[in-house]
Amino acid sequence: MTTQFHVVVVGAGYAGVMAANRLLAEHPEVAVTVVNPRPVFVERVRLHQVAAGSGTATHELSDLLHPRATLHVGSAVRIESHAVSLADGTVLPCDAVIYAVGSTSGTGAIPGVEKAFSVADLDSATALHDALLEADDYASVVVIGAGLTGLETVTELAQSHPRHTLVLVGDPGAALPETTQRYILRRLDELGVQVRSGTRVARIDDGSVVLDDGTAVPATLVVRTAGFSVPDLARRSGLPVDDDGRLRVRDTLQAVDGKPIVGVGDGMPIVGVGDAVGVDGNDHLRMSCQAAMPLGIHGADTVWQLLQGREPAPLSLGFVTTCISLGRDRGVVQLSARDDTPVRWAVRGRLAAPVKEAIVRGTIHTMQLQARGRALPSRRGPDTSAREKAHV
Repeated sequence: MTTQFHVVVVGAGYAGVMAANRLLAEHPEVAVTVVNPRPVFVERVRLHQVAAGSGTATHELSDLLHPRATLHVGSAVRIESHAVSLADGTVLPCDAVIYAVGSTSGTGAIPGVEKAFSVADLDSATALHDALLEADDYASVVVIGAGLTGLETVTELAQSHPRHTLVLVGDPGAALPETTQRYILRRLDELGVQVRSGTRVARIDDGSVVLDDGTAVPATLVVRTAGFSVPDLARRSGLPVDDDGRLRVRDTLQAVDGKPIVGVGDGMPIVGVGDAVGVDGNDHLRMSCQAAMPLGIHGADTVWQLLQGREPAPLSLGFVTTCISLGRDRGVVQLSARDDTPVRWAVRGRLAAPVKEAIVRGTIHTMQLQARGRALPSRRGPDTSAREKAHV
């Protein structure tokens, strides 16, 4: 069939890849160009392993994108209704744009935060890994933030680098049921991680982290896992954004100004800054591929409806679990309600580790299947949930 439409996907993370493949697998009349700064897909859920040296997190995009996708390695500098301009001077005319730029590490308001490492992207995680290898024995590594990323990072580092002292600043598993919190604390104790709960970081000095109670914690290396920021591409392009710079979209994922620009990702539109997209009226989009993948699929379907001159369906998204690795051989799989509220049931300990690993591998497998032209089911109606669309 002759190509009738051209769509540009900006960003090749979970959401961007799923959106591109969805369009190409289902609509032969659509051509898709994917713009990404590097020729590889980065598994962000494995970046703590990159930092620890216990795993890798990249896959060639040629293995994950549909054969008809055109990959342009570069960076977008401006998005308009029917064109995307790149840093190398290329201008890509198009009928619609899918905005999937993701998020980066937040700078935050902590004085001295520029001294801290991060695991928010591949380069940052690699830099932390190199610093850990160069550090002297018995170095003190302070991890700021006891959310999911902080827990995975500190336990992976403690298990892979037992010669170092690990300190976690924050309240581990604060949003999880009490039984799960107790298990997490036991696991941290097993790994020798020192926990400084009930306190916040006041500033980061050379050689120490100063807490708000005045305590100075010795710190050879500091890792900040709390807080993310978004690229300023949408703001620079004059697109509708919230105070944090996230593209504002309707519940269909189309930009609120009605332009043929569709935002996909996994950000939290109300609590802090998550990914680069804020969905008006939706308050439970936790940063995860569990959100990004179905949003990518729904975004592709929205683009197709717009190209046909039809009104897109609203998003319907439901969560299933929260998966946390606590080193290579322990973890937690916490079941949740559709709105991401934890329920009482969870798998904890040795059994949870291979369960999470299977889920993460299954996510890549799903993307590979889609790249081979096997479309994923989500066409039964607007109420199809993430339980049927994504693994993580």
